[in-house]
Amino acid sequence: MHRAVTARLFLAIDPPATVREQLAAWTRGALGPGQGRGATRPLRLLHPDLLHLTICFLGARPIADVEAIAAGLAESAVPVGELTVGAPLWLPPRRPRALAVELHDPSGELTRLHEALSEAVASATDWRPEGVRAGGRRRARHFRPHITLARMRDGTAPRERELPPTPALVFTPAELVLYRSWLDPEGASYEALASIALAPA
Repeated sequence: MHRAVTARLFLAIDPPATVREQLAAWTRGALGPGQGRGATRPLRLLHPDLLHLTICFLGARPIADVEAIAAGLAESAVPVGELTVGAPLWLPPRRPRALAVELHDPSGELTRLHEALSEAVASATDWRPEGVRAGGRRRARHFRPHITLARMRDGTAPRERELPPTPALVFTPAELVLYRSWLDPEGASYEALASIALAPA
């Protein structure tokens, strides 16, 4: 029997281009020169076009699931209000491998979107949120909104590095996108498979 063809999928929100550019500029300033593509230092800065807010990471899914997941976007894509860029984060906290910035969701609408999409995808496919087994006996991992700005090339990120304050940025999500991630030694690239507009709350 042949294994089903799979795709690495995730649901995400793209911040406006101006926000992505300002975050990329902050990262370059915070980490210093020599961190870009081809550099020998441990942190690899992400291109502004790749900066996004992951709502649900679905992992490797059968290609046949894509249509069902895309159909579920329209049914569960609730509006989201203003989000504010917060402090820098080293993730995961214990052995960090990436530098990110947290996002504040004062209305809780982003969390509701995450929950609605998780339920919709789980209902349409056999996917389960990370930490949840079939039957829902384990608790799902806490949703922590953030935007990843740089990743480790090897080893663990230097979380003891002193970082400057992040820029004061606010944006309202405009669109939800189903992405396919293509992995490469130089870093991942993303292909948009489906999208839906998020009306202002």
